[in-house]
Amino acid sequence: MTRTLYVSDLDGTLLSADSRLTAATENMLNGIISEGALFTVATARTPATVYTLLQNVRLRLPAIVMTGTAMWRQDTGRMTDTVTIPPATVGMLLEVYRRHGLPTFVYTFREGRILIYHIGKMSAMERDFMNERAGSPYKEFLIPVSGDSELPSPLKDVALLYSMQPTQEVRETYEDIRAHIDVNPLYYHDFFGPETGILEVFPPQASKANALRRLAEQVKADRLVVFGDNINDLPMMRLADVAVAVENAVEEVKAEADIVIGPNTSDSVARFIIDDFRGSRRR
Repeated sequence: MTRTLYVSDLDGTLLSADSRLTAATENMLNGIISEGALFTVATARTPATVYTLLQNVRLRLPAIVMTGTAMWRQDTGRMTDTVTIPPATVGMLLEVYRRHGLPTFVYTFREGRILIYHIGKMSAMERDFMNERAGSPYKEFLIPVSGDSELPSPLKDVALLYSMQPTQEVRETYEDIRAHIDVNPLYYHDFFGPETGILEVFPPQASKANALRRLAEQVKADRLVVFGDNINDLPMMRLADVAVAVENAVEEVKAEADIVIGPNTSDSVARFIIDDFRGSRRR
């Protein structure tokens, strides 16, 4: 019998327009998981927000979090399979950030939790970002009022550097890092608007796709069905036996998908999983 692993992106794919799971999706996922379906999510989000979003879904598999830098188990609340940036490389990165005068958050793994530092003067946007995410049992911000953290020495177990700053400054720093340092940098715009650039720097081997490969081996899956909506989902969708785009996906994703289903606002991912899983069992 085929063992299918179903993996969905969260934002814009499994989550509805209000960035939450609908009660209908929660009920459908719990039902199909109880029937034996192998389901999980792959997201850029940290365990802190994944825990809140999926608290009503009884996940039996680890979630791929922080764009593949770790897996997180709902049953234990612990992170596993973590990948980090070598300390020497972190030192080179910090030199680049300081040379360009670009402030950044620095995410580190420590004893199953995320400790977050910051270098440079903190903007009002960054402070709002931090305050909205404070108080989680899964992460802690170690940032003084000045915004410039005293970094531990040596700075180990760094999983992510995250910046939200004016677009030109971010783009210049991104291009410098991409040209000279062996890491996985991502530059894009988000809901902050086109005037604010986002720069995420991950370990060179960190990606949703690489984490998905490891998870598929762990659960002995022989068929992958992957759901996505945006460019950063394409690497893991290319691994899939069946790549599924939601109707609201960007055109590049829909063009590469094997199937385009309804939008994220219609519980489309959960409905597809039910039909596919029960159909596979009948075949």
